[in-house]
Amino acid sequence: MCGWCCCLECIHNIPPLNLLFLHFSSAPRTGRDGEGARTLSPMASISVPDPAPSPTEDAENIRKAVQGWGTDENALIEILGHRTAAQRAEIAVAYEGLYDKPLLRTLQDELSSHFKGAMTLWTMDPAARDAKLAYKALRKKGGDRHAWVLIEVACASSPDHLVAVRKAYCSAYDSSLEEDAAACPLYKEPLKQFLVRLVSSYRDGGDHVDGELARAEAAELHGAVAAKKQPLHGDVVRIVSSRSKPQLKATFQHYKREHGKAIDEVLEGNRNDKLSAMLKTAVWCLTSPEKHFAEVIRSSIIGLGTDEESLTRAIVSRAEVDLKKVKEEYKVRYKTTVTKDVVGDTSGYYQGILLTLIGAE
Repeated sequence: MCGWCCCLECIHNIPPLNLLFLHFSSAPRTGRDGEGARTLSPMASISVPDPAPSPTEDAENIRKAVQGWGTDENALIEILGHRTAAQRAEIAVAYEGLYDKPLLRTLQDELSSHFKGAMTLWTMDPAARDAKLAYKALRKKGGDRHAWVLIEVACASSPDHLVAVRKAYCSAYDSSLEEDAAACPLYKEPLKQFLVRLVSSYRDGGDHVDGELARAEAAELHGAVAAKKQPLHGDVVRIVSSRSKPQLKATFQHYKREHGKAIDEVLEGNRNDKLSAMLKTAVWCLTSPEKHFAEVIRSSIIGLGTDEESLTRAIVSRAEVDLKKVKEEYKVRYKTTVTKDVVGDTSGYYQGILLTLIGAE
């Protein structure tokens, strides 16, 4: 595999239009008729011109930006950084039709370093992007934080998006996400079982909540978490990996009402327990993803060096979903802004695409 660069031999055959917007369960479809800018998710941070140029016009301008002796990186940021996923997919189709070369391959050939990583991830179909991130997470040594990626993919978006990711994963890598997670030597039980259950789940997308079930399962969670038993034992895995998000929110509300403290606060107190930390990540991704992604951005910046992969992943994956909410959480928790920290820790065109996706503070 090729790091941040997308393995086009693997993903080129994934249809770019048929899996879009499953990621954005709260966002209506966008179009080219002037509706694009108005129908973005209210919590999306990107801005889209209204009306946007046609896919053909955008493709032609991208071609101009990459021809000749140098590449006009700012032009690429201005075009692709201000288009929705559906619009970027249309541009990709138009580009390949006009020039007989995939747009992603062009970006790989013309760009470099972290800027190339951010631009290629941003330009990809969201399901194919998450499939690639999951594939890397299952093969990358260096700590349990790579499990964050799998939890994000499974819990921080819609059930239909996870189905789309699993299809994209099979198409790209000739194996299933669930099987690869089960066979991954990097994760040990019970964390491995937890991750497998999360990535193989399909949660009911309805709004119905069973109050009695929420009360009973809040008691089960308390017995496992607060009583210092195994935080990822069978009952916890079953509840967190199978219940709908509204049902889980009700369960966590019962937990706090009955026991005086939110479950994530209890888990936060067990800082030295990796399994508690992973369960807290899942709870946040399921009910308050802005908390998790604010933490990802902060942890990627603080300390020696910058974790560009994590920083890119958080900003690219949430820019069309809820990055406004992430920025608000970040400001409250860390008393600074995402923009200020990104400016202080990045540079060049890489900084340019990140700031474009972050949008105004």
